[in-house]
Amino acid sequence: MNDAALDRIAAALERLAPAPMQAPDFDAAEAFVWHVSPDRLEPVTEVSRIHLELLIGIERSRDTLLANTRQFARGLPANNALLWGARGMGKSSVVKAVHATIRDEGHDLKLVELQREDLPSVGRLLGLLRASDKRFVLFCDDLSFGHDDQHYKSLKAVLDGGVEGRPDNVVLYATSNRRHLMPRDMIENERSTAISPSEAVEEKVSLSDRFGLWLGFHPCSQDEYLAMIRGYCAAYGVEIAPETLKAEAVEWQATRGSRSGRVAWQYFTDLAGRRGVALTE
Repeated sequence: MNDAALDRIAAALERLAPAPMQAPDFDAAEAFVWHVSPDRLEPVTEVSRIHLELLIGIERSRDTLLANTRQFARGLPANNALLWGARGMGKSSVVKAVHATIRDEGHDLKLVELQREDLPSVGRLLGLLRASDKRFVLFCDDLSFGHDDQHYKSLKAVLDGGVEGRPDNVVLYATSNRRHLMPRDMIENERSTAISPSEAVEEKVSLSDRFGLWLGFHPCSQDEYLAMIRGYCAAYGVEIAPETLKAEAVEWQATRGSRSGRVAWQYFTDLAGRRGVALTE
């Protein structure tokens, strides 16, 4: 093979394997979303979130996560956190609200969102974050694993870090509807078909154990549901008679067949629209 042919092959390989990603400008935004193909951290100009004090009914989990994040932002030891439980009870909202609160306290903490399907690329992302002098909350929303899903192995790179260990400037917060991140029928199937049932499920179930904090989010009571709505009304200046609010809110949740923080916000959004109140900061 002549030199010209070798040069063409080398050029083609360079096109197939682009140069490593340049170090991002972490001063460009307070939050980023990780994308692959090609690898890049997309700045988020405005994070969608509500104020921490408006998250009612989850005070214990909220305050525990805030304290953990405050320790981390100050350069002190902190735990990875798994926020699990009922849908619509503010798991992702509290992560974003805590991040905003810590920044308001003067800490330049960055939030980086990682999609579950991009977990295989997490090693490359950690390499970029490790090289920075900033501190990062790596956020994976709605995390769970189904049958034959091998992405959970990539997650261990964040939780355990392999030989290098998890970067000191990175902490992982994940949300999930499942405490053990995998469906119960998958656990039972593994136990019933494996030669060594306990070993077959231990690797997957123990993934949750690698989170230092387990914060549970449970369905709210009607009093908590109404308190959430009253808090929104006070914060945004929406006036409504207490008896009218209760009647409408209870009817709203009955038509939805559920009661949660998300349903409370959806009712309030409808109420604010009917009253001509814009929901702006």
